Amino acid sequence: MATQLKPHADLRSQVSEEEWAIRVDLAAAYRLVAHYGWDDLIFTHLSARVPGPEHHFLINPYNLMFEEITASSLVKIDMEGHPVIDTPYMTNPAGFVIHSAIHMAREDARAVLHLHTPHGQAVSAMEFGLLPHTQTGMIARHGIAYHHYEGIATEMEERARLVEDMGDKHAMILRNHGTLTVGESVADAFLRMYFLERACEAQVYMLSAGRGNLNTPPQGTPEKVAEQTAPQGMAAVSQMLAWPALLRKLDRIDPGFRE
Repeated sequence: MATQLKPHADLRSQVSEEEWAIRVDLAAAYRLVAHYGWDDLIFTHLSARVPGPEHHFLINPYNLMFEEITASSLVKIDMEGHPVIDTPYMTNPAGFVIHSAIHMAREDARAVLHLHTPHGQAVSAMEFGLLPHTQTGMIARHGIAYHHYEGIATEMEERARLVEDMGDKHAMILRNHGTLTVGESVADAFLRMYFLERACEAQVYMLSAGRGNLNTPPQGTPEKVAEQTAPQGMAAVSQMLAWPALLRKLDRIDPGFRE
């Protein structure tokens, strides 16, 4: 069971009901990332934009483990990285650079998830990138972009290149670094990350047989799967089916995220 932290006094009364719902979903995503073993101590970051023209977004306190994060401990920051509501927490500068870039450039990028899993890092270091040799690989691969490694992402100038490389895609492999997904909701971005991470994990396993021994899908099959898993359909599945089931799972094993 995760550590239960005392929520900020009266935080819920300072935000709208819509923002509070987004906070709950984002805190749930942090707990689920920890549950699935995708976290990296206190590093990496997930974010969600809150309603309003200011493009404020929520991100994790830098000093908390993912299984400790609650709806009220999330930090709301502006496009310069400054907290909007008083908080005792600091945020990760690299998290600000990566997430602010995508949130500012993409109106549909209401949630941005970034991970450093071993499988995601392994595929990010493979010259050929993500292969279309598994069903999850085909689902994740048709909407993927790549961004070359420039060092730890603390330089503001990298934001323009991140945005250019991302384009209108919904997932990105950060070369020699990790994985990233975006969505119109936390649920949407999380389901995309689930497929991307599962695809990377399967690829690491299947390459133990040697690339020359892999069965290549018939011609046209990856394109068929791309049509079957269009963004609109994936968003509906995540919002209506997968995310409610994940929240029920989390409520059974780790309900503290709602505080």
